[in-house]
This record gives sequence, C-alpha cells and structure tokens, in this order.
Amino acid sequence: MTLPKNKDSIFTITMHSDRQSALVHHDYPIKAFHTFGTDAKASIFAAPQTMQQLSLLTEEYQLPENDFLVIGEGSNMLFTGNYRGILLKPGFRNIRLLSEDDDQVRVQVGASENWDNWVQYALQRGWYGLENLSMIPGSVGASPVQNIGAYGVELKDRFAWLEAWDFVEKKSVRLEKEHCQFGYRSSIFKSRLPGRYMITHVVFNLQKIPDLQLGYGQVREAFTSAGGSTPDDLRAVIMAIRSRKLPDPSDFGNAGSFFKNPVIPMQTFHHLRQEHFDIPGHPAEGEQQVKVPAAWLIEKSGWKGKRLGHVGTWPTQPLVIVNYGGATGQEILDFSEKIRQDIQIRFGITLEREVNVIGSR
Repeated sequence: MTLPKNKDSIFTITMHSDRQSALVHHDYPIKAFHTFGTDAKASIFAAPQTMQQLSLLTEEYQLPENDFLVIGEGSNMLFTGNYRGILLKPGFRNIRLLSEDDDQVRVQVGASENWDNWVQYALQRGWYGLENLSMIPGSVGASPVQNIGAYGVELKDRFAWLEAWDFVEKKSVRLEKEHCQFGYRSSIFKSRLPGRYMITHVVFNLQKIPDLQLGYGQVREAFTSAGGSTPDDLRAVIMAIRSRKLPDPSDFGNAGSFFKNPVIPMQTFHHLRQEHFDIPGHPAEGEQQVKVPAAWLIEKSGWKGKRLGHVGTWPTQPLVIVNYGGATGQEILDFSEKIRQDIQIRFGITLEREVNVIGSR
C-alpha cells in the first residue's frame, strides 16, 4: 500500500477490539513537535496510544516497508525539510511500581512521559539514581535510543529492560539490556536497527538508599559549596549548572549538545598535546582511547558565542547550536558543518553529530 494522496483529509482509524481511535493527519505541521522549532510538515502524522492502534497502523501502512519515523519530544532532531513519510508520536503514559524490597525498586514508565518529570517523580517517592540526569530534555522512550547521559551517569546504569512494538514481527516484545547494545550516546535502536521498534515502556532499577554520584567535573565542588547532602540537593545543583550553561528551548530553539565528545587514540592525543598543551582528555572505554571535550575544541577554534544570521552557538556552552528565531533547518545544518570542517582542519578530529538530521526525501 502506498501513502494516501489526499493531503487535505483527516480521518479516524477505529479499533474494533477497544473502540479507541487514532487520528491520522495528512500534510501535518510539526514545528511544535521538535525543539529546534523550524517549520516543517509530515506527509502523514499519527499518535497511537494502544497496542491495537499500533497493530492496525502497521498493517494499514505496511510498516516498516513505507518510510516512517518515531518521534518523542523531538529534543534530538533537526528537520532540514518536510518529512515525506509517516511520523509516529506514541502516546503511552503511565508510571507503575513493579517490585520493591528494602534496597531497590523496579518501576515501569510509559514512553511518552516527560523525562525530567519522571526524574522529579522518582525523587519525590524516595527512588534514587537519576539525579545526575535532571533537566535532560525529551521523553522517557527516547532515553534508551540515545543512552542519555550527564555528569557521570548514563541511562544504561539504571536500566532493567524495555517493551517495544516490533514493526517486523508485528507484536510487542521485551528487550533486555544486553539486547540494546548500549554505547556512548548510542544503542541498537540508533545504530543497527533504526526504525524497527517503537519503544512503549521502559523499566528502571532504582535505589531506596542514596548513592550520590559526585565525581564528574564541577559537580562535587558545586555540591559542597551549596552545603548539599541529599539526592534532592544534588538535583538542585545539577539543574543550577545546566540552567547557567544551557538555553531553554522554549526561548531559543536548540537540541542540547549538537556534537558528541570525540574519542581518539592515545597516540593521537599525545601528538596533539605537543601543539596544544592544554587540551583536556579523559580515559574512554576501550584500550588506549581518550575522550576529548568537543566544547573545548569548538571554543579553542573561536566558535563559542559566534552567530551567523539566525544561527549561533550559545555564549556559555559552545556545544549547543541555537535557533535565534527564523532559522531554517538547513541553515542550522550548514552552520554545524562549518564548525565540523574547521575542527577537522585545526585538529584532525571529525566531530560526530549527536543530533539526528532528518531531511526531505
């Protein structure tokens, strides 16, 4: 089956089993569904809220044979044109305690829940371990795709399993941690099998006894200076650090860190230090590998706070590329490419985008 050609119609698919409906829209504006806030449309947009609706959409539109894209809160996407395919935005919302003992809880969270709201909810109930991931934009369902991380903690450290709709098998499946193949800002959903699954629920292992993670960068100093002692204090410190460094997407369109921190061979790092004695580096996973802060590379190259037209890097965090208003997705991409080319020329390092670029086809 090909995509319907009636761009003006809006129709309702009704499930015979539960009589719940999923609206399917054509030529649908999606500016409000991604944090860069550029103008774009999707040829077809649907927001399934049940497995039955997912099943019907899979059959009706022959997913995954037809081009389709799953979107959460769009906090890690850049649309450079209209999306000429099917855009799916899941609507699974719930938080359910699965098990509990004296030390640990296991909690299932719907993919459509806001990530930071979930972190706050967990803290309020005495479930600890997510404090360092406070204020990361996006939805719970997107967190495993990117293996989100901040200030010394990654999603995989708190992950139990997830449930997803498999568009190939046409059924709901459970994927354990080893199946997800988590890496640095990566997973099987992003690398090997993009587009096969729609994550519907994520299950977390959290602690009832605090184990504060203070070892990353300025966190310990800020925590001590603020007189912190509890997980709530740590969340407040993380939020204060992020607020000072990062713009609110509701004020200036952005997707947080645009680039990953590059991982380079130890030998290359030592060679760079001969010319740039102050280049920072941290041990990376894998033997003889060093992770170099992309923000340092960008700032050292003169891009911190630089603006070209409607696009620029944020003055206090050069990793963040900002839509100052009126920018197109292509303008943002072009700006990012100028940075990548400059870093390559100066340091011989190729920056990899953390943001997913979605172009028109």
